[in-house]
Amino acid sequence: MTATTRTPTVVTRNLTKRFGDFVAVDNVSLEVRPGEIFGFLGPNGAGKSTTIRILCGLLTPTQGAATVAGFDVAREPEQVKLSIGYMSQKFSLYDDLTVEENIDFFSGVYGVARERRDARKAFVLELSALSERRDTLTRLLPGGFKQRLALGCAILHEPPVLFLDEPTSGVDPIARRDFWDLIYQLSEAGTTVFVTTHYMDEAEYCHRLALMYRGAVIALGTPSDLKRDLGGFALLQLEVNDLAGAMNALEGDQAIDDVAVFGSGLHVRVKSGFDAAAPIRKRLGEAGLEVRLLEPIEASMEDVFVGLIEAEERKR
Repeated sequence: MTATTRTPTVVTRNLTKRFGDFVAVDNVSLEVRPGEIFGFLGPNGAGKSTTIRILCGLLTPTQGAATVAGFDVAREPEQVKLSIGYMSQKFSLYDDLTVEENIDFFSGVYGVARERRDARKAFVLELSALSERRDTLTRLLPGGFKQRLALGCAILHEPPVLFLDEPTSGVDPIARRDFWDLIYQLSEAGTTVFVTTHYMDEAEYCHRLALMYRGAVIALGTPSDLKRDLGGFALLQLEVNDLAGAMNALEGDQAIDDVAVFGSGLHVRVKSGFDAAAPIRKRLGEAGLEVRLLEPIEASMEDVFVGLIEAEERKR
């Protein structure tokens, strides 16, 4: 790997944004590398969208600094905008234009050189599998095709950085999976992909994740790292004949951090390094409950998400 490819594409240093007394983004420091798929997770109001608006050159930070593709977001916002692609859950398309007219329009918006426009149009039509439907009004397309067209329009100008804001919201699972295949292709070609999502399974597809809460990044790492280090806790899968009864029986146990329904069983979060299985079996047995399964499991991203936010709440 050369020095150039090691240079981060997106860098923030103590990035802060205030609106009056409200701190929307609180001292965020990140580095995202070329070709990396970087996931941004957090509940509504966590500061994800505000951070992305700053990185897209749409908002000026109150404090700190950020660069995108080598351009300073505060001093060079117009260069930043020319260096990024952006796609939201609303797809940013014009429904009253045809497929081809949308591509032509965004080619002009993004300043694609005239000698490159035919080649880039052909690329987008192939990417979206819409070559035979180029004259179709966009509003008549199924959601999965709209999604692929919106992605193609966002990368017409071959930007080094692509921001995807909940891009798979409202499309079916097959379309979501196909869309992520396209994201991987872009990543392998060197595009940095910055994605926000509410789907925990999609978080698993990212190379690294940042979890934001109340404006701050409270966890940063690969999905496997975050699942392995669940804030000092381990996870047990419990299957029992009475879920509600088991939750009541385990309530108040100092060794248990949380009990939550997960599928047809329960996920029991316990302190790491503590053998909680025997005491749990004993307590449930005393309550007259039948334990069908109790074993350690790897946390899911949903477990990580909930566990880290609850831990942060306890700290505050």
